[in-house]
Amino acid sequence: MAVRPRAPRYESKEPFEEESGTKERIVIIVALVLVAALTVADLVEDRIEGATLSHLVTEGVVVLAATAGALYLMRQLLKKSHAKNRVLFADMVSAREDAKKWRAETASLLTGLGQAIDVQFEEWRLTDAEKEVGLLLLKGLSHKEIAEIRSTSEKTVRQQAASLYGKAALEGRAQLSAFFLEDLLLGVKTDAAA
Repeated sequence: MAVRPRAPRYESKEPFEEESGTKERIVIIVALVLVAALTVADLVEDRIEGATLSHLVTEGVVVLAATAGALYLMRQLLKKSHAKNRVLFADMVSAREDAKKWRAETASLLTGLGQAIDVQFEEWRLTDAEKEVGLLLLKGLSHKEIAEIRSTSEKTVRQQAASLYGKAALEGRAQLSAFFLEDLLLGVKTDAAA
């Protein structure tokens, strides 16, 4: 049975415009809000001082125009943000489905590998502690991480790892990993050549 390579990282199907323009729009929105606020303050002061109706109407139009412009730009930013979020959510759902499918397709292979590792550990006559350390080493954890997981000292983990390597006639972690991966990698080459 061929070992399938891991699926490539998922990339969005819908490209987005770069974020250029977003900062500029925010600056313009702030400027428009500031213009509207200052014009309102001026309107109030002009009203108190008895400015003409035409002057007050002109400044009122400035307030409305600045407010409308700011609201329009905010709406555009929100639309862009919502569209991007919808695509990102769809991408996330699709990536999860792909991962679920990959896990289902490889479940029997992983189960078989796990069983093969267990059988080999038994042949090496490892203790339960050495088996657990061995599995964690194969997963790529450091001695310190293994010690934390197992609630033991790092020294104990190093001793158990050394005992495992001795019983298996291996020189270290790299050879332990290679022992199990070599057959898998050879299997891939053989299947690809067939």
